[in-house]
Amino acid sequence: MDKAVRIRLILMNFLQWAVWGAYLTSMGNYLGKAGLSDHIGWFYSMQGIVSIFMPAIIGIIADKYVQAQRLLGFCHLIAGAAMIAAGYYGLSAGADVRFGILFPLYTVSVAFYMPTIALSNSVAFKALVKNGFDTVKDFPPVRVFGTVGFICSMLFVNFMTDSSGIQFQETYNQFFVSGVIGVAMFLYCFTLPACPVNREVTTVSIADALGAKAFRLFKDRGMATFFIFAMLLGVALQITNGYANPFINHFKALPEFADAWGARNANALISISQMSETLGILLIPVAMRFLGIKKVMLTAMIAWVFRFGLFGLGDPGSGVWMFILSMIVYGVAFDFFNISGALYVEQRSSDGIKSSAQGLFMLMTNGIGASIGMICAQVVVNHFTYAQEIGGEFYTMGNWSAAWFVFAGYALVVAILFAICFRNPGKGPYSKIA
Repeated sequence: MDKAVRIRLILMNFLQWAVWGAYLTSMGNYLGKAGLSDHIGWFYSMQGIVSIFMPAIIGIIADKYVQAQRLLGFCHLIAGAAMIAAGYYGLSAGADVRFGILFPLYTVSVAFYMPTIALSNSVAFKALVKNGFDTVKDFPPVRVFGTVGFICSMLFVNFMTDSSGIQFQETYNQFFVSGVIGVAMFLYCFTLPACPVNREVTTVSIADALGAKAFRLFKDRGMATFFIFAMLLGVALQITNGYANPFINHFKALPEFADAWGARNANALISISQMSETLGILLIPVAMRFLGIKKVMLTAMIAWVFRFGLFGLGDPGSGVWMFILSMIVYGVAFDFFNISGALYVEQRSSDGIKSSAQGLFMLMTNGIGASIGMICAQVVVNHFTYAQEIGGEFYTMGNWSAAWFVFAGYALVVAILFAICFRNPGKGPYSKIA
């Protein structure tokens, strides 16, 4: 076994997630400062909208035409260049940032970044299997360094300031950071192990070219139910990424919390969530072995209830412990769903459609689920909150607690339905579906 391949995959995951960490949790704060708080949901929902079709298209190309590691690099190059362009526009526009210009640039970037999440998983799985590793045992310790990369980016944009002393998390500079890392990832991808394509099928239908073959997984009742609930839980995935930062930031406008460390360092506080992910990822092999996919995913759903509910109850003052606890349970909420789900799909799909199957999982979660979730979340948040200029800065004020309780209630309903409807397939290994 080539143990050095693990080091190469670790660096791949570090860069892969550092690209996203540079802006994912802080972009909402920048948009609010730029007077675009009413449009935050559209920016985050676009990540889901492009995931409806882009991962499937890129996945089928990786299965049949272009080696996955090379395609991963080209996607990062395009995404990074578009993100740098978004940062340059923010720099040149100053206080006059227009939705109609920033949004298309951002859209191009996420359209090519979102498929790389599934594609990087596929590259890692193929490299591990080729070198004799056990994906269930050996993938999580590799993937955990993706979370480390995400955290490093978050902390960098939190504590790095521009010449005026303004943190990157409040400005367009976060886009520059993401774009530069993306270009670095493009260069690194060409050093990764080769992932041979499957050229057995010389002609494909238009449906297959769009990744329809992976939908064969729906012929199995258990997999069909799994994907439906993956979509329903996907609704929750991006809500705190989009709104946690402006929510915590709004406490700066309240005199009793204005000097609280948490209110002034929202990204650093939120980074505890990603730190919790590292433990969550490492717990997955044990959880999958002893609990099985149903209990693991049910645990994730219950964790989302606490994630939202504690935000609704806490504050950065005497109630900061509830914020911290919310960040801690996020590791279970996110990883027990995303990573275990990817492993489950990997084990139940046949060799010819593995990349497409991962793309389908992305479609249901970060695609359909997340796009619906963020559009609905924007309606909820805009109903309970409003933009207000205080001391020359824009803040999103209002009844944030009510919004968080609505989200917690939704997660609770999904958890109850999942416990009733999903039939436990056992603890593996699972029969493969072509």
